[in-house]
Amino acid sequence: MNTLQKTNTLPSLKSIIENFWTADGFLSQPIFASSMYPTANIIEKDNTYELTLSAPGFKKNDFKIENENGQLTITAETSTENKEEKENYLRKEFSTSSFSRSFRLPDNITEDQIKANYEDGLLRIHIIKNLVEKKGAKEIKID
Repeated sequence: MNTLQKTNTLPSLKSIIENFWTADGFLSQPIFASSMYPTANIIEKDNTYELTLSAPGFKKNDFKIENENGQLTITAETSTENKEEKENYLRKEFSTSSFSRSFRLPDNITEDQIKANYEDGLLRIHIIKNLVEKKGAKEIKID
């Protein structure tokens, strides 16, 4: 067999299966990385900021939203388990999904007026702006 024929041969099924589970194989690649970090859109309107995260596969109760020291942190975690028992075997599969994202909030918000809802895989957070403008520094003259 010449060299050209050797380089054009397909790998054996055994080598494909062995490489599938090795450090150099398919499972070592971060194929689900994008699903662990949901995309976000932030829209500023006259009186509000609207933050929308794409997070399908979760339920409303899977989310935790906290606002601490001007930082909004959104975390979610869910897990599922399927178990099947038959006379000759037991199969148990499970999966978990979680993420955490943080956003620095602007100074012009009303912290106790942050509201959220989750529907059709989208988490929407409405942040009300503080409509009272903060006064800047003012020099006071001495008489």
